[in-house]
Amino acid sequence: MKKLSLTSLLLSAMVLAGCAFSPLGPTGSSTRSAMAQPIAAQDKVALLPIANFTDVPQAGLRVEAMLEPALRQAGLGQLVVYPAALNPETLFEPAERKAQAEAEKWARAQGMRYVVTGAVNEWRYKVGVDGEPAVGLMLQVKDLSRDLVVYSAAGGRTGGSREALAAVGQRLAAELVSGIRVDPAGRPTTAQ
Repeated sequence: MKKLSLTSLLLSAMVLAGCAFSPLGPTGSSTRSAMAQPIAAQDKVALLPIANFTDVPQAGLRVEAMLEPALRQAGLGQLVVYPAALNPETLFEPAERKAQAEAEKWARAQGMRYVVTGAVNEWRYKVGVDGEPAVGLMLQVKDLSRDLVVYSAAGGRTGGSREALAAVGQRLAAELVSGIRVDPAGRPTTAQ
């Protein structure tokens, strides 16, 4: 019995050591659709609420704060952020889908051509010895004139045990935004 206990202790130590010194480091994956037509830099684009499907309050707002500069850096010069009054993130009554529909109505009334929306599915530090940060996001670009999703991307990423959750989120947001094609010299597109 003592031999079995010692063997299981050694095996557990080797497994833990293998996890702690994994050569793979931070990992993740993502999938993106291809955009058939780029967005002209002059097209009006609205960043709408990011739905929060986690148990972390205001994770959607955190992702929005990361997406806005990433979208501007991608070349969306006419980016407008939805009004704060349409924000669905309350601590007491989350109404994500209704808020996104209301925000889309607002964008149409403002004459926006495209809207960027999405969801955060994971925003946490993993439970365990290392407490690695883990983020899961979904992003969509919708052409309101055609009522058609023209780009979608989803991904998940984990970081190292000494890495900030926000840093992992920023990397994943930038990766998902990188698939959005923007034509800096193009004139505003028209409905087809």
